Amino acid sequence: MLVLVAPGQGAQTPGFLTPWLDLPGAAERVAAWSDAIELDLAHYGTQADADAIRDTAVAQPLLVAAGLLSAAALGDIKDIKPSAVAGHSVGEITAAAFAGVLDDTSALKLVRGRGLAMAEAAAITQTGMSALLGGDPDVSVAHLEKLGLTPANVNGSGQIVAAGTLEQLAALADDAPEGVRRVVPLKVAGAFHTHHMAPAVATLEAAARDLAPADPTVTYVSNKDGEAVATGAEVISRLVGQVANPVRWDLCMETFKELGVTALIEVCPGGTLTGLAKRALPGVRTLALKTPDDLDAARTLVAETA
Repeated sequence: MLVLVAPGQGAQTPGFLTPWLDLPGAAERVAAWSDAIELDLAHYGTQADADAIRDTAVAQPLLVAAGLLSAAALGDIKDIKPSAVAGHSVGEITAAAFAGVLDDTSALKLVRGRGLAMAEAAAITQTGMSALLGGDPDVSVAHLEKLGLTPANVNGSGQIVAAGTLEQLAALADDAPEGVRRVVPLKVAGAFHTHHMAPAVATLEAAARDLAPADPTVTYVSNKDGEAVATGAEVISRLVGQVANPVRWDLCMETFKELGVTALIEVCPGGTLTGLAKRALPGVRTLALKTPDDLDAARTLVAETA
């Protein structure tokens, strides 16, 4: 059984889209998407520096575009035949397109609005996120709450991402929970998946009214609780509320295990979710699409799990 997953914000690096645009038809597809959302995706994916693509309003549509482009290079979703799809944070919008809930252009328009709304919410207060590596989850969560921080991403494999004000994150750096090996600041511009993002929810609710979602054609696993979602309307509802609620990737991986996953492919810019899967899902074959050089191995994996 194959699961196709899409990474979230922070996975982007300068120039990561460059080799993908050399594939037949890729530059034209990205140009059309850029026109549709009024954002030069090719520029940001090939020439912009790390600070420019750290901007939430840029990073989010860039990641969704990269995920869609790399999946299309792998093959038609009907040929790939994943048994399930999922995405981490903004990657859920990519996964919604994989599942046929949204077409590519609608997904990019939604994520463009999401990125702008979350950037605006993040500008109200200086906030950020830091990853805790190691330690006992219960101990870490209690410690974060004591500091006024939110466990915004519970990723499994001994990783929790804390979110809050810069002052709160500084206090965490000076006073990490017992057993935590490292506290790593993330390349994001706000405290996503916390109450700080509440202003963005109303904006997305309004944008969602213009969508005409279809029901998923493959099992769609939600960040909210790791549950499979059966209707397009419920997928969109969860995508809207998700921006101000924690990501439970640990529960998504538990669902993969229950479904009997044997292989996991992470679309571009892959690496983060395959790393988590290697620790949490022993025995599951994993592959990250980083450049087009990974496509042949990915196609082989798809064929062997068909």
